[in-house]
Amino acid sequence: MGCRLAHCCWYCKNKLYSKSRFCQGVSDAKIRIFDLGRKKAKVDESPLCGHIVIDEDQPSFEALEAAQICANKYMVKSRGKDVFHIRVRLHPFHVLHINKMWSCAGADRLQTGMQGAFGKPGTVAVHRGQAMVSMGTNLHNKEHVIEALCRVKFKFPGCQKIHISKKWGFTKFNVDKFNKMAKSLILDSCGVKYIPNRGPLDK
Repeated sequence: MGCRLAHCCWYCKNKLYSKSRFCQGVSDAKIRIFDLGRKKAKVDESPLCGHIVIDEDQPSFEALEAAQICANKYMVKSRGKDVFHIRVRLHPFHVLHINKMWSCAGADRLQTGMQGAFGKPGTVAVHRGQAMVSMGTNLHNKEHVIEALCRVKFKFPGCQKIHISKKWGFTKFNVDKFNKMAKSLILDSCGVKYIPNRGPLDK
């Protein structure tokens, strides 16, 4: 059986709902692994990073899992499993309210109701307007990253945008600043730690 229709879910545009003692009966997200590929790669091995940003709708955890599998399958098939790092940036904690209605054949003859009603807590999703999936790799794999993210777009509802980041990998520093600040940075797996000039003399 397919997923619920979009107009059966409550479109939340203000304060988000989260799972609490006041909002119970919510199923947990099935996505458990948020990093795929070469997770222990050093920062200097993956300077290129691409993001996919969704500006509309509220993608569910099924969409996140499908996008992760799609990107991983393409990159493993085209470039191998040790040249990229895929990271799902957001965790699905946003509770969607579903107006439970039948969606089978002939349901309009059996049940009618207001579409888009408040409904009851159902599945979980993520908030829109943020980077959903990011992929870090080498500079010569740029075309494959763009193609993988283009295939990921089909797994999300609404309109998506693909951004090639100006930052160095998954860090918060631009490429030019990263090279200049190399002496003040300590490599920490796929990220870096900034050591300022100020502080105790013994350090």
